[in-house]
Amino acid sequence: MTAVTPRPKPARATGLRRFTRAETWVHRSVTWLMGVCVATGACLYLPQLAEIVGRRRLLVTVHEYSGIAVPLPVLLGLASRAFRADTGRLGRFFPHDWRWLRVALRHRRREPSLAGKFNAGQKLYAAFATGALLVMAGTGVIMWFPRLAPLVWRTGSTFVHDWLALVFAAVIAGHVWFALQDPEARRGLRTGYVPRWWAREEHPLWRPPDGQEPDGPASAPPAAPPADAP
Repeated sequence: MTAVTPRPKPARATGLRRFTRAETWVHRSVTWLMGVCVATGACLYLPQLAEIVGRRRLLVTVHEYSGIAVPLPVLLGLASRAFRADTGRLGRFFPHDWRWLRVALRHRRREPSLAGKFNAGQKLYAAFATGALLVMAGTGVIMWFPRLAPLVWRTGSTFVHDWLALVFAAVIAGHVWFALQDPEARRGLRTGYVPRWWAREEHPLWRPPDGQEPDGPASAPPAAPPADAP
């Protein structure tokens, strides 16, 4: 009998732990659900795609249930302390965030030295996405169950849902474009770990959970507000 060669164990991830498994799972799940919503919505909205795909009733059903399911990973993720801490960071603006925005608006460039774990642009995207998803879920339910509301509400819901979907699609495209410019940020969302040099250069105000500085103990990044630390 031939000996069975044991499979090598995967190499342990290195660098700084930026996201836990729960956080990467939430992001991945929401991304897939939103992708299904965008794809099915495009097929329902654009006649050219609708003719190619067909089966409109099935598309409507998939679109409805995937849209309702989008908040579920977020709600489940609230069981994670790290996820709750990051939602708190995303929901709070500090003085350095306002300075980051002023630099971005005036000079059309990012200012990494003014970024904590999340920069101001990421915080704005999270706020917009949360609000847009709530509005689209509410208007979608009214469209899904038309007997729950009078005609004027249904008409208004259709108008708001369609136009907000177009704006949201454009914002998502911008979010993806920025992500494509930063492979280390994508690696952090995929594996949970980022290189120390990246953390030092892009998010110097971030204090990692292990208490180490982003580039090692010899670094001296600008002091961060206490509330931005985990």
